[in-house]
Amino acid sequence: MRKVLTFAACLLLSVTVSPQVASDAWPQFRRVPALTGVAASALPATLRLLWTYQAGSAVESSAAIVDGTVYVGASAGDLHAIDLGTGAVKWTYRTNDDLGIGESSPAVAAGVVYIGDLAGVLHAVDAATGKVRWIFKTGAEIKSSPVVVGTRVLVGSYDGHLYGLDAATGKLLWKYGTENYVHATPAVLNGVAYFGGCDEYFHGVRIADGQGVLKLSTEGYTAASPAVAAGVAYYGTFANDVIAVDITARKVKWRFADPDRQFPFYSSAALGAGVMVIGGRDRHVRALDMATGKPRWAFATRARVDSSPAISGDRVVIGSGDGRVYVLDLKTGDRVWEFEAGAGFNASPAVAAGRIVIGDVDGRVYAFGS
Repeated sequence: MRKVLTFAACLLLSVTVSPQVASDAWPQFRRVPALTGVAASALPATLRLLWTYQAGSAVESSAAIVDGTVYVGASAGDLHAIDLGTGAVKWTYRTNDDLGIGESSPAVAAGVVYIGDLAGVLHAVDAATGKVRWIFKTGAEIKSSPVVVGTRVLVGSYDGHLYGLDAATGKLLWKYGTENYVHATPAVLNGVAYFGGCDEYFHGVRIADGQGVLKLSTEGYTAASPAVAAGVAYYGTFANDVIAVDITARKVKWRFADPDRQFPFYSSAALGAGVMVIGGRDRHVRALDMATGKPRWAFATRARVDSSPAISGDRVVIGSGDGRVYVLDLKTGDRVWEFEAGAGFNASPAVAAGRIVIGDVDGRVYAFGS
């Protein structure tokens, strides 16, 4: 193993609510609109570093992988398109602002890449050429990642709104106001976008017309994006707990808080095999039972874990602020493999076509495979 020295069911109107994801692609943050973070295929039995790409500035944006191309944003303000097979650059798109791209991760649909920047602008860029299609300016920075649902693209802004735009033109269709920043990426279920807010509420917004259908007090603000499965949303909070929200019953189903340590959760969860996996700022990766919230296992890293895990077959992939990428056994939490980069990982891994792709705070994008 080579080491590199240095480191988010109602009236649908015309909205299609079950977008098709290519069989082995990772087209958006957490891969699918439900934000479950589960890859379409398993990783190879052995992994090695295939290539490293220098983005030129810190990468906190998580990659998308579609049709043999990696799309990822960097803090200097560039969206990069990289060949998945070779690591060679295909094109770069400049957002033309001094604030750059933060955690907003690209979403790719119908030949267009969507990404937000810290100037509050959502960019729609031609996936083949890197040429701008349209831009839409919100009132504050965008750290939320866009989600494309049929003819709509959804994105949150620090101006306190979730926006619904026409995906083809960028025309504003509606905006839904909250009482604080919208940091999280919305998860989509049955025509409704769900997200926890910095206002300590869990919101449900109908995608067709932007009308609120759920506003539930959760007694804790969150920056994490919910993962939704079987009518339950799972996410961590800055109130030092993880919660499961029963959407149908409109109530919190369970809460988990470590009895020995008080720490926030910034990582977004992945769901698989009856467990939710999530990183914590106490340096641990945890698996909790989805039905009860009881701990299954915990794996200790050497620094806080803001990266969100990906599940691929019976493996969990996650980065840590300690400068390592870990592959863990989903059932036991045992370490299967790790790679030491030397610079921390805040971005989350994308897994497709037998590859792991992730960027670090030193501006390197790594691809691992067999």
